[in-house]
Amino acid sequence: MADASPDLVKFDDEDVMNFLEAAVDVARLAGQKIKEAYLLEKRVEIKSSAADLVTETDQLVEKKIIGTLQEKFPDHCFIGEESVAAGQKIELTDAPTWIIDPVDGTTNFVHSFPFVAVCIGLAINKNLVAGVVYNAILDEMFTAIRGKGAYCNDAQIHCSGQEDIKQSLVMTEIGSSRKQEHIDAKLKNIEAIVKNGVHGVRSLGSAALNMCHVARGDSDLYVEYGIHCWDMAASAVILEEAGGVCADPKGGPLDIMSRQIICGSSQKLVDTVSQLLTHIDFERD
Repeated sequence: MADASPDLVKFDDEDVMNFLEAAVDVARLAGQKIKEAYLLEKRVEIKSSAADLVTETDQLVEKKIIGTLQEKFPDHCFIGEESVAAGQKIELTDAPTWIIDPVDGTTNFVHSFPFVAVCIGLAINKNLVAGVVYNAILDEMFTAIRGKGAYCNDAQIHCSGQEDIKQSLVMTEIGSSRKQEHIDAKLKNIEAIVKNGVHGVRSLGSAALNMCHVARGDSDLYVEYGIHCWDMAASAVILEEAGGVCADPKGGPLDIMSRQIICGSSQKLVDTVSQLLTHIDFERD
């Protein structure tokens, strides 16, 4: 059971399992919509920069996810990327709150690059308790419940446990900001990581899938500045339940509203890379 404080929402393991099952079901429905639109011509709009894109699929899929979950759980709250883009305020309270990115990797989707994910995270009492990340193009369903392990297509997954930066594959992104100081800092970070002898640096174009691949042991660490709470909420649960570590790049615990994350296969690797970074500040969610 959750903390017995009268100010906190009460829930148990069965409740969270029901919530996860509903999220998996709606992620599959959303994924089918994405898959149907994947090879078709897209109508693309620009948000904050020429690299920050949105399509009608993003908007339609988010409406489908929220509408379906709202019908099942009318007392729950929602934070969705496209709802926020349309003017909705981000509010994370103790109430069960679904944190949704309908199409993580929109630029990939526009270019038919097959790393596109439906992301549905759940926070209760402001703590992340469950996550679903579904790559419909590759039919990979990543799921986790806090304390119950992490899975891909129902097979349990684990981080690599790698501690040595010189034996690591690191993931990062340039991101959508085209401010010169942001580009310079991110390129400086990549250079610092490469100079410390990593095996390589990779970018999938999806924060959530970068994290899920660390969770599955395909890579060892991921760091990014400028992402949002909906990019990392679901995958943070998955990665931690796979035995990994999620943190603030400047040190301290992960704050999903801070727009920055470092996560890896071990605390030692996270600490090593954190010390190499030029930190970047973005406005909080």
